[in-house]
Amino acid sequence: MGAAAVELEGWTRSAFKSAAIERDVYRRGSGPAVIVVHEVPGITPKVLAFAEEVVARGFTVAMPTLVGTPGRDFSGSYAVASLAKVCVAREFSALATNQTSPIIGWLRALARSLHAEVGGKGVGAVGMCFSGGFALGMMVDDIMVAPVLSQPSLPFVFGRERARDLHLSPADAAVVAERAAQGCQVLGLRYDGDRLVGDRFESLRKLLGDSFIAVELRSSKKSDHSVLTEQRDEDSVRRVLDFFAAKLLG
Repeated sequence: MGAAAVELEGWTRSAFKSAAIERDVYRRGSGPAVIVVHEVPGITPKVLAFAEEVVARGFTVAMPTLVGTPGRDFSGSYAVASLAKVCVAREFSALATNQTSPIIGWLRALARSLHAEVGGKGVGAVGMCFSGGFALGMMVDDIMVAPVLSQPSLPFVFGRERARDLHLSPADAAVVAERAAQGCQVLGLRYDGDRLVGDRFESLRKLLGDSFIAVELRSSKKSDHSVLTEQRDEDSVRRVLDFFAAKLLG
């Protein structure tokens, strides 16, 4: 299910494989590592622009491509096609509850590889939409010190159980809760009218307690969803960049 190999100007592309999963990863910058995981439909120009801002703040950014064609503009039909791939791919476990999807194991391996190379206090990560909760699962490794969850939307909301599920196995949830109790903060962002997020912010508050920093923006229209890209909120982008700086550079 790998996406087409595409070059992005200024970025170095290479394949990263762990277990049975292999994906292209685009890399740029220097300093501590931050993994930027795109939303549906893929690495659009607005996702790329956000990643460039992370680079500019002094980080080595790794941007894996999980679905879609890197650099392609957002469109409704493109989003539907990518969403269909997410729904059927075993790597994402898009409908499963109480389960950590295999792609999170791959991202953890990527984070360990980057940290071993560039060093620093730890690694940061931000996911969006279907990948919005991935950084939470990456907290199982103590090198993940700056996890950001933007509009976390997996498992896709069909019924109350999925609406509150955090896409974690019980064992991983226990480790994440312990790390939060030890002081690892988690930054979460969403529009308050975004139904795709379901009741997950309430679940995050229960799991993480005071270590969960919730940024909940007032929706101006029903389509408000992508806090950092398509319906970009400038203050939230600055908040994410400052969070990375405080945890990884401070």
